[in-house]
Amino acid sequence: MTTDNATTPGTGHVRPEVDVRALTGLLDGEYAEIRDLVRTNLVAHAAVLDEADELGIDAFRERVREIVVELAATGQTGMGFPDEYGGGGDIGASIAAFETLAFGDLSVLVKVGVQFGLFGGAILQLGTRRHHEAHLADLVSGRLMGCFAMTESGHGSNVQALGTMARYDPAAQEFVITTEGDRARKDYIGNAARHAELALVFAQLEVGQKREGVHAFLVPIRSGGEVVPGVRIEDDGRKMGLNGVDNGRIRFDGVRVPREALLNRFADVTADGVYESAIDNPDRRFFTMLGTLVQGRVCVGGAGINAAKVALTVATKYAVRRRQFQAAPEAEEQLLLDYGLHQRRLLPLLARTYALHFAQDVVRTQLHEAFSAAGDDPHARRRLESRAAGTKALGTWHATRVIQECREACGGAGYLTVNRFAALKSDSDVFTTFEGDNHVLLQLVAKGLLTHYASEFEDLDQLGMVRHVTGLAVETVLEKTSAHKLLERVRDLLPGGDEWDQEAGLLDPEYQLAMLRYREEHMLAGAARRLKRGIDQKRDPGVVFSEVQDHVIGVARAHVERLVLEAFTDKVRTLPESGNKAALSLLRDLSALSAIESDRAWFMEHGRLTVQRSKAITREVNELCRRIRPLAVDLVDAWGIPPEMLRAPDLVG
Repeated sequence: MTTDNATTPGTGHVRPEVDVRALTGLLDGEYAEIRDLVRTNLVAHAAVLDEADELGIDAFRERVREIVVELAATGQTGMGFPDEYGGGGDIGASIAAFETLAFGDLSVLVKVGVQFGLFGGAILQLGTRRHHEAHLADLVSGRLMGCFAMTESGHGSNVQALGTMARYDPAAQEFVITTEGDRARKDYIGNAARHAELALVFAQLEVGQKREGVHAFLVPIRSGGEVVPGVRIEDDGRKMGLNGVDNGRIRFDGVRVPREALLNRFADVTADGVYESAIDNPDRRFFTMLGTLVQGRVCVGGAGINAAKVALTVATKYAVRRRQFQAAPEAEEQLLLDYGLHQRRLLPLLARTYALHFAQDVVRTQLHEAFSAAGDDPHARRRLESRAAGTKALGTWHATRVIQECREACGGAGYLTVNRFAALKSDSDVFTTFEGDNHVLLQLVAKGLLTHYASEFEDLDQLGMVRHVTGLAVETVLEKTSAHKLLERVRDLLPGGDEWDQEAGLLDPEYQLAMLRYREEHMLAGAARRLKRGIDQKRDPGVVFSEVQDHVIGVARAHVERLVLEAFTDKVRTLPESGNKAALSLLRDLSALSAIESDRAWFMEHGRLTVQRSKAITREVNELCRRIRPLAVDLVDAWGIPPEMLRAPDLVG
């Protein structure tokens, strides 16, 4: 802990006093107790970090399964399920537990996610009481292992186009599940290759020669450890990482399941073959169904952020132990973190990790409220889906960047398998593409912005949605942000008028937020104008949208960047004056100015940043790095990562 108010050398600034324990409590928030349970369990199973390297793939898979079942016995993994089935009845707590589990072995994390998040969560959210009573108690305890069979070899993000068929046979009152060609083969399915007994299968429902869209079915794939007749399973084999998770391919050759196997919260089929649903529009029904599964994206985003914390903790602790080169004659070799360049490499990433932590807090809270409330606000659900998609994208890209930078910052020592970097790099890399490819997710964010989350959004198939977004952007966005109105809006976005941002203090939170808000609004207007130009030329809306995808992704990133900074700023504002608030304010400033600096070309191109002010921001970022440097170890310690999870004795001491 930083225990004095010493002046930071060469700056004249008083160094804040960081209360590490209190900061950990702030970061853990209302879920401190469940996070501590997870930390205790991580330490109890710390040997798995070594076993990942020492055991063969089959033995390691079995070890991971054993650990998952042991974790279930502590209550950690079932927090999101109803009490009556052995759960904790708290969705927010389940997310917090999953995030914290990312401090440890990520094969264990993903196995937990498949079993309790994807498989169990889908039964909970898409099924009804008959499914809950039949399966939840056994899956919460780990007695029943399952898998989530959505992705197909030829269909990844485009779930509406899945090729697996489920045809209803009214004479037998059964669904017949069939894989129609190699493109319809279920692929990359976690738990499928070895352990799953029951698969939650997404398939095209056909009733009386009529297709009703994608629905979910519970299909047995093993009995007593043996694959059941009509099911063929292949092992996906070794992967870049996560080799404790048994991913596999599944084919169904006319497998019959009873009518009750359909998860029927949103639609059902009567015994005599009549399709029924309270949601008439099939596309609205599909998006409503998928919307209930947003928890997975929230979990993956939080896991990526916490994996980044592990890498930063190792790299920061190494940087205050390792000395290299003399800064002056007769002087001792200098610590790595005392070099300005090393500060520049690590400390903005540390600040951004804190920013993303608080942004993740907002998403988790919104998810908990949306799924715990008696009422159901569809607009709130859509905003949640968008925010979850954007936070997941930025959080997982951040993890990939941080882990690589931290590995490099530890030199050759960081390349040894004995530390965490090898496992972190290989195991977390897939986070950017599972639970939704990040670029696809950002398109979802942008479509919501362009349509203002209009309710009609759910009534369209994928192609129709693109055309609708392209057309509606003109009506809902272009008028508000048209060129002749943009300067008027500057007065709202920049509190002191059009010239205010040229003179405002760089450390003024309102200035920092205004810059990101202006960029978002300007980019949104530009995207809308490009869409309108294509429509005016009578070109196909799908082609027009495809040609502006670069702009669309830019809009979405700008939007989520603004949300991240707002979450950090809002959190700091709520805190009483203290050393911790002062330290977090420094991190908030560093995160905000680093974001502006990294996109300085855009701000200069659009007249919001002069050359002189751009240089001033760079000087301020360097100054903030110097001020945060004495606090760095306390700031990473506040994440509360058990020392056993760092697994880098030569790096961290």
